[in-house]
Amino acid sequence: MLTVKNLKKSFGGLQALRGVNVTLPDQAILGIIGMNGSGKTTLLNCINGIYIPDEGDIVLDGARLDGHPIHKVAGMGVGRTFQVPRVFQHLTLLDNMDVAQVASKAERDERYALSEYWLDKVALMRLRHNYAEELSGGQQKLLELARIMAAKPKVILLDEPFAGVNPELAQMLIGIIRDIPTQHGCAVILVSHDLTSIYQLSHHIIVMNEGAILTEGDAATVKSDPAVIEAYLGA
Repeated sequence: MLTVKNLKKSFGGLQALRGVNVTLPDQAILGIIGMNGSGKTTLLNCINGIYIPDEGDIVLDGARLDGHPIHKVAGMGVGRTFQVPRVFQHLTLLDNMDVAQVASKAERDERYALSEYWLDKVALMRLRHNYAEELSGGQQKLLELARIMAAKPKVILLDEPFAGVNPELAQMLIGIIRDIPTQHGCAVILVSHDLTSIYQLSHHIIVMNEGAILTEGDAATVKSDPAVIEAYLGA
C-alpha cells in the first residue's frame, strides 16, 4: 500500500531523517515509537506533504506522493490527525464532517448519512449540532478521526492520538483504530508514546532514533531488543 524509500530531510545542519525505509501493507497497522526528536513526526509530515523530502521516494498504491502539496496528497488517499487536534472550532460537528467530503460526488443525504455514521462511531452523535469549540480536547481528537475517515482514505497517519485523552476515551479510540483496517480497508500508521497501545494495536513496529530506524519487528521482538531498552532506559 505505502512504501517509503531512503527518505532524507534536513533542517539547516540538523539531519532529521537519515535514509528511512518503511513498508506499510494493505489493511495493516504500523506502529512507530521513539524518543522526542527521533524523527517520527517529520516522517509523517513528509508523507502527507507538509515537508518536501530532500531525497527519497514515497509511493502510495503505485502513485508518487513526494513533491505534491498537502491537498493533492489528501486527494490521493492520505488522511492525517495531529497531536493537537485541528478541527474547525466555529463550525458544528456536522459541518466539520461535511468539509471532509467537499470533493465527494455523493449527494447531500449520502454525505449526511456518512457523517452521522462516524459521529455515532465516536460517541459524538448527540453533539452533532454543537460547535467543535465546545468539545473537550479528547472529544476533538475523536471528531478529527471521524472527519478523516469520512473522506474514505487509503491510509491514515495518527500522530499521538492518545495524548491528553482520558482513559475512557482512549479505550474507545483503541477499539476504533483496531477495526479500521479490516472494517474500512484503510491502513494505519500510528505514532505514539503510549507503548501499551502501540503493542496492542500494531502488526509491525518501527523504533526510530536520531532520524534513523533503530530496530523493527513485532511487539515481542521490539520489547526485548537491547538497543531499544538502552535507548529508552539507558545502558
